[in-house]
Amino acid sequence: MSFDPLRYVAAYPASIQQQVVQLVEQGRLATVLKGRYPELSHPIQTDQALYQLTQQLKQRFLKSSAPLSKVCFDSKLHLDNSLGLHTQISRVQGGRLKAKNEIRISALFKKLPFALLQMVVVHELAHLKEKDHNKAFYQLCQHMEPQYHQLEFDLRLFLTLRHLETHI
Repeated sequence: MSFDPLRYVAAYPASIQQQVVQLVEQGRLATVLKGRYPELSHPIQTDQALYQLTQQLKQRFLKSSAPLSKVCFDSKLHLDNSLGLHTQISRVQGGRLKAKNEIRISALFKKLPFALLQMVVVHELAHLKEKDHNKAFYQLCQHMEPQYHQLEFDLRLFLTLRHLETHI
């Protein structure tokens, strides 16, 4: 079974897809990404550090949104399902409904550039206000991270590279 280099960029225009195929065929994808992101390592390696980063972003952009009860890296989140996950658990406590918001980020982001980790945190935080991936959701993501769309695309390129390195 061969790898489809367009797997992670299938929703992009054909001209962009063709550029990705060319980078893969020429073996230049890693070089391009290394040029954009010379530092792969970052200090956010623990759940506590991830929680602090998330809280800082939440305080800056979403002060009035619901509190977060948990933020953590999750080694069970993989490429086939999700890179981040926002869950809201509602429980009845006494006569009140109590909601707990949790954000889980794939442990893969410990090994990717900080900007990509932050982009995924922004994505999951945006779900506190906007549940669906609609226009308002992406506007909120861009408000919190002006380079959101470029970072999302670059993440897809990193996923393509990672898949090539692990399957070829």
